[in-house]
Formats: sequence, C-alpha cells, structure tokens
Amino acid sequence: MSYNLLKGKRGIIFGALNQQSIAWKVAEKAHEEGATFVLSNAPIALRMGELNALAEKTGSQIIGADATSIEDLNNLVEKSMEILGGKIDFVLHSIGMSVNVRKGKHYTNSNYDFTKKGWDISAVSFHKVMNVLYNKNAMNEWGSIVALTYMAAQRVFPDYNDMADNKAYLESIARSFGYFFGRDHKVRVNTISQSPTPTTAGSGVKGFDGFIAYAEKMSPLGNATASDCADYTISMFSDLTKKVTLQNLFHDGGFSNMGVSESVMEKFE
Repeated sequence: MSYNLLKGKRGIIFGALNQQSIAWKVAEKAHEEGATFVLSNAPIALRMGELNALAEKTGSQIIGADATSIEDLNNLVEKSMEILGGKIDFVLHSIGMSVNVRKGKHYTNSNYDFTKKGWDISAVSFHKVMNVLYNKNAMNEWGSIVALTYMAAQRVFPDYNDMADNKAYLESIARSFGYFFGRDHKVRVNTISQSPTPTTAGSGVKGFDGFIAYAEKMSPLGNATASDCADYTISMFSDLTKKVTLQNLFHDGGFSNMGVSESVMEKFE
C-alpha cells in the first residue's frame, strides 16, 4: 500500500546490488511512495548487471561512483541534480566491505592495509558523501541522510571482525557531521542499526547463520527483514520525522534491549 510519503522528493540510493540488498528494497519502496532517484554503486558492482533491472523497474538512472573518491562523488551529485531537476531530499548510504573478512584474516591478525581499505569504504565514504553534499549545498532543507549499521558497533560479535570498528566510526560520523548539516542546512543525519539480514555482504561473515538464529530467538518481535528495514528507512526520509537527527536507531525487533530470552535460556536448562 502506498501513502505517497515521498511524493515529489528526489534522492540518491547507494549500494543496491541484488534483490537481497536492503538498498534494493528501499529503492522499490521509495518508487512506490512517489520518489524519483538516482542509483549508484561502485563500477565493479555495476558490471554484474543486476542493477539494470531495478533501474528499469523504478524508472531510475544509474551513475557509477567509487564512494571513496571525492572526484567521483562530485560528478555523481552534479549529474543527479541535473537528472532529477533540483536539489536532493534523501540519501541512503548502504555501503560496507571488509577485506580482512573476505580474505579470512582473523581480527587478532589483521592485515592493516586491508583494514584501511575497509575503513575507507565502509565508514569514511559516508563522511565524503556528506562533504560533497554539504559543500555543494545540494540538499533541500529538511532533507534526510541515512546510513545502515549494525549493533556490533556497541557490542562484541567475535566474527564480525573489523566491520564492528567500521560501523562504530560510521555512527560517530553521522553524529559529528549531522550537527553541522542540521545547524547550517536543516538536514537530518541518522543511522539505522538493523537486525542481522542475509544480504550478500552480511552472508560473508563467518557464523552469520548463527547470528540470525540467535537474534531471532532473543528478539520479542523476531528479526526485522530487509523489507521491514526499507519501510523504516522510508519513514526516515519522509516529512513525518523532520526533527529526528543525530540518532542511531535500532531496528531489530527489540534485540538491542534484551539481556536474555526464555527461548535462549531453554537451550541451557
């Protein structure tokens, strides 16, 4: 059901890869709610070709950009405003990658060149995206910028590796840059801390199926799906949340406030 929550709004959605991606679901929902937007991903991801189907379905254009490159981001923002016919109302940052995880490097034996690359892609890219949007004054007042995160930023999940550090840094950037964006341009900046979700990126983490099963038994409402997260993200893009900023918003079925559940205790009794 559509509520026209984003009717007339323009956006940029980073990170849609395939139908399992949260960003993919956000794009579908944003289209249903009346938004127009540009899709962006790294050139290597675009070569996989799946994003073309989403672009066709949503009537969107694709602009490739390396989110760690200020030059690419300047080009992306300028072209997006040309294509969309004005300033931007919403941005989704759904970007994350750990080279250490991909290469099977344990957290206690990190390759620090890998660490820097993953940190740049997963966290610093968010600062760079906002840097370009801020300095170009490319966002409309009361616009909304959202990045996706995970609660390993606050608690230990051993196999989440250096992505936990990246997410902690990402959340700090949202608060720090969000202050200036709110003060100077009346733009909101928030992070959504989602349940473990079987996306392409998430599924690459060792023991991820265990994460999902455990969180399902711990959460009174069960895990939030990618589609659920898209709904929540749309609400954060809408005018219904105009005064919500600098927040890390847990969207996890209640997991983040649980100590233990009866379902988990039953395993040990």
